[in-house]
Amino acid sequence: MNPQLLQRASRVRLLLMDVDGVLSDGTLYYYASGPDGKIIETKGFNAQDGMSLQWLHWHGIDTGVISGRVSPATTERAKQVGMKYVYQGHIEKIPLLEEIIVKSGLASEQIAFAGDDFTDIVVMRRVGLAFAPANARPEVKRAAHHVTDASGGAGAVREMAEILLQAHGHWADILKKYEVD
Repeated sequence: MNPQLLQRASRVRLLLMDVDGVLSDGTLYYYASGPDGKIIETKGFNAQDGMSLQWLHWHGIDTGVISGRVSPATTERAKQVGMKYVYQGHIEKIPLLEEIIVKSGLASEQIAFAGDDFTDIVVMRRVGLAFAPANARPEVKRAAHHVTDASGGAGAVREMAEILLQAHGHWADILKKYEVD
């Protein structure tokens, strides 16, 4: 693995990410529910991504989302995987990053951010480690320190978490815990 990437990752204490296109594949499903026809939105999340977010939590690396969309599915997923920061409905993400920096007491170099679209680049340029999933816009990939092999919603977050866990010296313990040779 790239030594410069591992050095950046070793400083990270918080992984923030966009939701649609990073934590999910970006597909939004709408269906009518009940006799009143209320529209419900749902999206899919990757189980392996979720497991790795829990591993980060266990090892003292906080997680969170900054998303332009409001979604009850995101709120529930964030709760399930122990996310500390959940901001939804905000296309302008810099004020939220600044708020998180103040609340967390972390320096920007201790934060990683994963994004896939233009609104994410401004955050990526202000943190210590910027990730982009394989399905990100080309402009976003150019702003990233690392582009995952997997797409958003298909294991990209798992790859990011593994890099962080390796850089912090926890990956071997996880492999041992699950008896992986």
